[in-house]
Amino acid sequence: MERFGVQPGQRVVIIWDSSTSAESQVKLVEEIQEMTGPSGRVALENIERLKLSAHPDSSCDAVLSGVGPTSAAVHPLEILAEMARILKPGGKLHLGEPISVSGKNSKLQTSQQLTSGLRLAGFTQITEVQNEDLTPEQLATIKLYLGYHGNEMIKVKVEAQKPSYEVGSSSQLKLSFAKKTNTDRPRLDPGAVTAWTLSANDMNDEDVDIIDSDELLDDDDLRKPDTASLRALGCGDVAGKKKKACKNCTCGLADELEVTSQSERRKPAATSACGNCYLGDAFRCASCPYMGMPAFQPGETIRLARSTLADA
Repeated sequence: MERFGVQPGQRVVIIWDSSTSAESQVKLVEEIQEMTGPSGRVALENIERLKLSAHPDSSCDAVLSGVGPTSAAVHPLEILAEMARILKPGGKLHLGEPISVSGKNSKLQTSQQLTSGLRLAGFTQITEVQNEDLTPEQLATIKLYLGYHGNEMIKVKVEAQKPSYEVGSSSQLKLSFAKKTNTDRPRLDPGAVTAWTLSANDMNDEDVDIIDSDELLDDDDLRKPDTASLRALGCGDVAGKKKKACKNCTCGLADELEVTSQSERRKPAATSACGNCYLGDAFRCASCPYMGMPAFQPGETIRLARSTLADA
């Protein structure tokens, strides 16, 4: 029992499952009670009803589960998380579980999967105490309980510890916002500073060839380009549609259309040559655009009756 590290006055929770014999379970409880003494307490819980127990958070010093020789308890993540909840910070978990060596059996976990589940539940300092081959009687009991028919199964015993801090705990950080003076800044070598410094006195005008920027441009570069050559593909003329400039036009089409639009707006309205168009056909010229229309008052909007439109 020394391997469990139970001390007098501690609170211990022993978790059992239906694969464990009553005799071995009673013997384990009596031995743990002897170690905790009269000031300690030993609680017995079934693994299937552990989440329904009324144990407060961080209320026990140690949890023992699956440590019986014929125990076939498998510990999913939610059970491991419940064990971590009821353990005090720094509390120990002693766990035994049959595992699959090859990982081909879906009912059993591998050693890596069990260790990963313990880490996800919040345990640290996970140590695999021993791997032991089961006796034929123990193996037969576990196989019968799990419905396992393979031969690649061993039982692993693991010890893990809950961190020394509680979930949700906090600690104040000492922060200093005062400006620090860096007195250990390395000094620059004067020779290096001079090597990387360039002044006007370091240059001899006679040794430097200055290129005139105007000589880099020829006549073609100075010639104003044709606006048509600046237009993108599909810009302007579209079959059956009016010219339309692109958004953010840069080829000059937008300015061209703006000038055309302004000239059309300035075009004077058509006026009557004889001034008698409104009097009727008897007073109109042969080429009058109002020929065939009824007489109207100057400035009046012409409205044709439906019968007139039907006759036309």
